[in-house]
Amino acid sequence: MGLLEALFYIIPGIFVVVGVLGLVWTLRRSSEISRTWRHGRTAEARCLRSYTRTSGGVGDTSVTTTLHHVFEFTTAEGRVVRFDEAGGRSTVIEGDFVTVHYLPERPEGATSKSPSQGTLAVGTGCAVAFFVVFIAIPLVFMGAVHFVFSAADGMAP
Repeated sequence: MGLLEALFYIIPGIFVVVGVLGLVWTLRRSSEISRTWRHGRTAEARCLRSYTRTSGGVGDTSVTTTLHHVFEFTTAEGRVVRFDEAGGRSTVIEGDFVTVHYLPERPEGATSKSPSQGTLAVGTGCAVAFFVVFIAIPLVFMGAVHFVFSAADGMAP
């Protein structure tokens, strides 16, 4: 196998690894949020800060703005926890109090989002579908490359 042929396997392989990591992270976070809503505790948290983060806008791409909130609450055990959450409600401003859900063993994974298993399932399903396609395309490409290089090996130089 030459260097060129190896590149046709290595570069798509990197895409596959990135896709698998994204899929695992998505499923792990979705599971954590679901467990938090079902088995976690609640506490009253104060919004310490809200800010936006923008991305994109290079060339012809659109700009995406994400609203973030920094919350602080005290667990039932008396531990003060501060966390940053993306995609929160735009009606929450600094100084507001909201109910947060957290797991006692991992309070820094808290969420201020209201329990909505259906919305979580739809969002997770869309993300999983995206990652499956993201992983499948380089795998199909690698298969096609393998077929082409295998067929080329049988030909005279």
